[in-house]
Amino acid sequence: MKIKIINPNTTQAFTDALQRLADGVARPDAEILAVSPASGPSAIESFYDEALAVPGVLEEIRKGDQEQDVDAYVLACFGDPGLYAARELTDKPVLGIAEAAFHMAAMVSACFSVVTTSPRVRFMTEHLVSRYGFDEQCKKIRTTPIQVLDLANSPDTAIAKVIAECLKARDEDKAEAIVLGCAGMSQYRTRIEAEIGIPVIDGTVAAVKLCEALVDMQLSTSKVLTFNWPKPGMARGMQADIKSIA
Repeated sequence: MKIKIINPNTTQAFTDALQRLADGVARPDAEILAVSPASGPSAIESFYDEALAVPGVLEEIRKGDQEQDVDAYVLACFGDPGLYAARELTDKPVLGIAEAAFHMAAMVSACFSVVTTSPRVRFMTEHLVSRYGFDEQCKKIRTTPIQVLDLANSPDTAIAKVIAECLKARDEDKAEAIVLGCAGMSQYRTRIEAEIGIPVIDGTVAAVKLCEALVDMQLSTSKVLTFNWPKPGMARGMQADIKSIA
């Protein structure tokens, strides 16, 4: 079983950390391949950044199916950029880490709060919670005064701020679990959980383990209607070489 983790930004330090994290939790027969696209934003903190990241995500899906014999994919950015488009490009399972984390959190707690990065991403996160149907379970979305790259450049300071907000979520929101709202926080999950004493869900690990289950169950992306293959000949320019593999 080969699971490809696509870090939609181009910061290699994050990709390397995701590789180490996934290698540590994947079962012995699962091969993990963590990659970054050749081009795109160094961090994703806006709708514009998300849009810039999607072409690289789709190219990595194409390579995974046509060149790398990948069995399932993880999109390791909490905005799940290009998730639905990716599901149209392959019949292999494709999971976004926000979607995976919300489902896991709902299975281990009655309610949860999301702790993410800067205030600019609040609306983006609210949109995800609503889109995936977790409005009732999500108590609050809490932002922190950090940028995504702070998690790579000054991780101790950044994680201290994340922990402080997690404690507020526990005590003020009465959240019974925390969802970490950034893939850059993934490698610090156990440290954060030890500090706050309630379950902390990292979407990257959640998505990897769900991918293992989906592959075992031989479940593929439905192509009956919504996520059907792209129509050939519709694209020009940078995406013209991404063709249907049906």
